[in-house]
Amino acid sequence: MNTENDTGLPFMKMHGLGNDFVVVDARQESVAISAALARGIAHRQLGVGFDQLAVIGTGTGDAHLTFYNSDGSTSGACGNATRCIARHLMDESGRTELHLTTDRGDLFAKDAGDGLTSVNMGQPQLLWHEIPLAEEMDTLELPIEGGPTATGMGNPHCTFFVDDAERVSLEDFGARYEHHPLYPERTNVQVASLIGPDHIRMRVWERGVGVTMASGSSSCATAVAAARRGLTGDQVRIDLDGGTLWINWADDGVWMTGPTMHVFSGTFTRSFLDSLV
Repeated sequence: MNTENDTGLPFMKMHGLGNDFVVVDARQESVAISAALARGIAHRQLGVGFDQLAVIGTGTGDAHLTFYNSDGSTSGACGNATRCIARHLMDESGRTELHLTTDRGDLFAKDAGDGLTSVNMGQPQLLWHEIPLAEEMDTLELPIEGGPTATGMGNPHCTFFVDDAERVSLEDFGARYEHHPLYPERTNVQVASLIGPDHIRMRVWERGVGVTMASGSSSCATAVAAARRGLTGDQVRIDLDGGTLWINWADDGVWMTGPTMHVFSGTFTRSFLDSLV
């Protein structure tokens, strides 16, 4: 980022079902995001606050997206942020379909109508070394109390199917399993209950963040895990704390559909940015 004659850093605040993001558009000028800068922006009293920070850059597709967690670590994928940015880029360009790239790979987005946006999160990673896990094992039911299922969606997931997701103390539960030794890169943790045919109630703990109102990649991972275990079909409605997502595990990947919101745009002041160096 060029600091000469620079008065600050523009950003957008967005959310998908309360899963909230700060988005920086670096297509015209590169922006260097350090762990300290990400943590400072993420602070909900001293910064703006976010679950993930996303940077829009240039790439081989319409845009390349890079994601940071609130603790400053990076993430290969963020489904709800991808949907939010896709909606912004479609509104900006007038297009209804986009080709995005991430560290996860190529993702495709489209306008689903009625204000909804769909993103294809790619095929799930089901083999132990792809997720990754620390050692070779069957990913359908891990040797952990509760027999959770492991899934990769560009980031690792651990899904527990329970009788009542509402009764789980997620703050304690999620923190405990995020750092489980079977997950060398830590993991997102989901607790999910089947509440009807192809209808799941899910709550989520995101690695590097904590409890969030929603998570797109976690919803995809939970839908895949439920289908693999024979609990649902390939098309699932998932109710999260912040609202509902629709997941379709199709031949070409896992499609996620839901609403998005661009809350406001602003500019980080030079004094704020300098305080985080």
